[in-house]
Amino acid sequence: MSTKDAVALVAGAIIVVSFIGSAKTPPATAAGPLGNVSGTLPGLAPIISDTEKAEARALIKRLRVKSLGSGAGYERTRYGENWADNATGVPYAGNGCRTRDDLLARDGHNVKYRAGSNCEVVSMELTDPYTGRLIYWHKDNADEVQVDHVVPLNYGWRMGAPRWPMSKRLDFANDPLNLLPVDGDANEEKDASGPSGWLPPEVYVRCAYVTRFAQVAIKYGVPVTAADKKTMLAQCT
Repeated sequence: MSTKDAVALVAGAIIVVSFIGSAKTPPATAAGPLGNVSGTLPGLAPIISDTEKAEARALIKRLRVKSLGSGAGYERTRYGENWADNATGVPYAGNGCRTRDDLLARDGHNVKYRAGSNCEVVSMELTDPYTGRLIYWHKDNADEVQVDHVVPLNYGWRMGAPRWPMSKRLDFANDPLNLLPVDGDANEEKDASGPSGWLPPEVYVRCAYVTRFAQVAIKYGVPVTAADKKTMLAQCT
């Protein structure tokens, strides 16, 4: 057996990658975006095959193009309380757990909860899709892992969210399709950028990332800038 074994099930969009004798252990299990339209499967597996890349490009081509609007009036509270469980139209909604904990539990390995709680994650291991880094996370260093909005809230605001009903903004902010636990520094570097301004440092996951961006944008009717659409298509060639 080689030191790096990869098995991809393209149709089911689940990829299992085992790094034997490498720093990236334990094995990471992640779902590709094309087979994860609900967002309830863990992680973000790379898009590898030509067939999937063609499907990703077809999806990206559906995106409407618009100039980035004003950010006037944007505040995080415009999308509801941070990680509150009061969205109604997305998976995990109303399950009694904060959205952040739902996502840590979805993507983490060896997840441990606070004593007496079935919700509050206090430690886990995370294979960060953006950097490839294996993070041994504990709540004492909470910001080491942050939950990224793939399509940033401010981006959505500048592309039409002020005209949405509050229920739609709540769903957008808490939809697992739009959320990935990632390396905190990478998330802060991304800030509110679209793909033309920021892409994951790990080149191999970029097509999957822009595909996930497109899925969220299409689901919520969010247009993208011309530069973002061009960048997105270029990642899946």
